Amino acid sequence: MSAFDYCFSTLGCSEMSLHEVADLADRHDIAAVELRTLSGTIDLISALAAEFENPAGLAAFLAGRNLRIAALNTSIKLFESTDLAAIEPFIPWAEAAGAAHLRIFDGGKQLGADDMKRAADIIDDWQATRQSSGFDFDLMIETHNTLTDVEQLVALVELVPTAQILWDTHHTWSRGADPTSVWDRIARNIVHLHVKDSTVDGDGRRHYVLPGDGDFPMAELISLLRQNERHIPLSLEWERHWHPELPPLEDALIAARNWWRQGVS
Repeated sequence: MSAFDYCFSTLGCSEMSLHEVADLADRHDIAAVELRTLSGTIDLISALAAEFENPAGLAAFLAGRNLRIAALNTSIKLFESTDLAAIEPFIPWAEAAGAAHLRIFDGGKQLGADDMKRAADIIDDWQATRQSSGFDFDLMIETHNTLTDVEQLVALVELVPTAQILWDTHHTWSRGADPTSVWDRIARNIVHLHVKDSTVDGDGRRHYVLPGDGDFPMAELISLLRQNERHIPLSLEWERHWHPELPPLEDALIAARNWWRQGVS
């Protein structure tokens, strides 16, 4: 059984409509995408409404395409919020899309016990709301800010064992944590992964490069995932929306074919 499903984020093709994203996915034989940007904006609700009018229109479109929406990605930050009311506009679209998750960021900096307790209470409140409302999707928290510190990440999942984590493998690795050490400590909480590649240039800073042209330890990550029996989306997060100097996502997907299939028969 495959331990992961290939996926990409629309952050790499933010100029495209979902119709165009579906065509791109078809060309590369990829059946899942996560939505972060569409039609030139990170305001997903506005972009989806402009393209499909309402959630029912989105559901009808997806019913006719071989495309699964792995997640809708919000800009909400867990550790900088007092509640999750801001997710409410996303709910009917996530349900219509059949998405497994809504992504929220971690946010924050160095966290204290009070910060962790407040976040745990917010997650508990969400789980109660999800259960009472019968939502099919769940929330996942991305390791983007404070949770790129593995000790902070472990502290959160120990406090909230039900927390679902979008592990941005590059972010934790670039801060000095090898994939195996992270996986061994939080594997049970991981529901989605971001991957990207980079290298250190002469200026001493990391710069994103085409998959396989950098030094991210993809073979190590693939080896870990192949030992797992869950299907976890392995998503190429090509950050062209934030770094327009990068080549088009299509080039990155072509380069990724061998990179993210290392060791896969």
